[in-house]
Amino acid sequence: MNDVHQHGNCAVAATAEIMATKWTPLIVHDLSEGPRRFMQLEHACPGISPRTLSERLDMLERQGVIARRSYPESPPRVEYELTGKGRALLPIIREMRKFGRSWMIPEPPKRSRSTARA
Repeated sequence: MNDVHQHGNCAVAATAEIMATKWTPLIVHDLSEGPRRFMQLEHACPGISPRTLSERLDMLERQGVIARRSYPESPPRVEYELTGKGRALLPIIREMRKFGRSWMIPEPPKRSRSTARA
């Protein structure tokens, strides 16, 4: 590995530390649509455990990517939303989507005209 990557001075390594954590890009992508509650995020990421989601949200909050808002209601309501730093990650998410559509997800087969009429 290049020495630059090992000393904490590499911008790519620092960004990858956030984005390469499993589930993080999906959480950031979901929050791009606006504030979400814990259960909404859990349902948007099928297969994520509540513990893992909680850990990812805590990590993203510590890194300043998301903000946690608590509302003094009964029952208590908590929402998560992207900060400016989190919104700055959205171009990366858009590029990931473009790459995935171009290179990773096969396009459905095109139907012929005779099949489309049947």
